[in-house]
Amino acid sequence: MRRTARIAMLGDSSAAVREVWLACHGYGQLASRFLSRLDPAQAEGRLIVAPEALNRFYLDGSIGPHGPDSAVGATWMTREDRLTEIEDYVAYLDAVIDDFAGASVAGLVAFGFSQGVATICRWASRTQRPIRDLVLWSGFLPPELEPRSGLFGTARLTLVYGARDAYAGRDRVDAQSERLRTGGLDHRVIEYDGGHDIDAGTLRALAAEL
Repeated sequence: MRRTARIAMLGDSSAAVREVWLACHGYGQLASRFLSRLDPAQAEGRLIVAPEALNRFYLDGSIGPHGPDSAVGATWMTREDRLTEIEDYVAYLDAVIDDFAGASVAGLVAFGFSQGVATICRWASRTQRPIRDLVLWSGFLPPELEPRSGLFGTARLTLVYGARDAYAGRDRVDAQSERLRTGGLDHRVIEYDGGHDIDAGTLRALAAEL
């Protein structure tokens, strides 16, 4: 069975691309709107690809007719048929990166925000593509992934959180960092003064380092 998916991009895919970012949005977001938050990471030779999750829904949660002004979001998965959903989106992300990251690409960056963190981690732990950097922004490893050396190949791991993030408090961040360290996964933690969002200045500085 085939599905039609939406993919948003920043950068010129027809030009010489040296680096590709595969960026997974958070719960209730759409790829095009999410991608606008990644604009500070744009650079010559960098292509940022944001696939949209295949499950869309009306954000207001009401039952009944919806009109053209009703807000729509997407989710990577729910608890319903969970394992099948995971298998489907891992295959989907592999297909996306196969289309955009050719043999000439020197660097592959996997980026996840919020719910997209668990999504990108599951993909990164299974794909055969060599990932240079894995960025987990305002989210956590899925519970079934046990941290161990080599879980994400040779990818450099960076965790980013806002100091005022209501969904990723300091205690949870510290607990995850300790879990990773105990499991043998080297990583760094970047904290910025903000909430559950992508801070433009922090992203710009991070992108310049990668």
